[in-house]
Amino acid sequence: MEPKITPELLLHAYASGIFPMGDERGIRWYSPDPRFIIDLNNFHVPKRLARTYRQSPFSLRVNTAFGAVIRACADRDTTWITPEIINMYTQLHQSGFAHSVEAFSGETLVGGLYGVSIGGAFMGESMFHTATDASKICLLYLTKRLTERGFILLDSQFTTSHLEKFGGILISRDDYLEILQKAINLEISFV
Repeated sequence: MEPKITPELLLHAYASGIFPMGDERGIRWYSPDPRFIIDLNNFHVPKRLARTYRQSPFSLRVNTAFGAVIRACADRDTTWITPEIINMYTQLHQSGFAHSVEAFSGETLVGGLYGVSIGGAFMGESMFHTATDASKICLLYLTKRLTERGFILLDSQFTTSHLEKFGGILISRDDYLEILQKAINLEISFV
């Protein structure tokens, strides 16, 4: 029988470079090699997106709609965000370790992302949008927030062509674990 997944177990896994994903068989644990990260020092903002961001088309908020964001991220044909995952991350959110960045148009949630924060590391989990550029603007806001607070790691786990455009890079598991250990030992707060 598998151990009960608790917020403490999740945090220990993240601090060890491991993260969960759900499927029809339950929870599976991953530690890819190489690992995909977004280099905060070399984050690339496409010119059109920078212009859109300056125009402030959305109201950006933090941690005001975590449940809605994770459910919207799960609302797709194929997803690893199972009800058990939603429950686990909601507990992490209530414990102050999982966070969301949200884009609103008026009072309607139109985009967002969520992830886990430990020290100076932010492990991005998923993002969604129902309005053009809403998730990208949330990502841009997230990187600015992380940089301002002294974070040194933005983990994206697996390569995506979408995130490669922003300067995402692959690094070895060993290099990732070295950066991760430095990051989680920093006394930094996401909020």
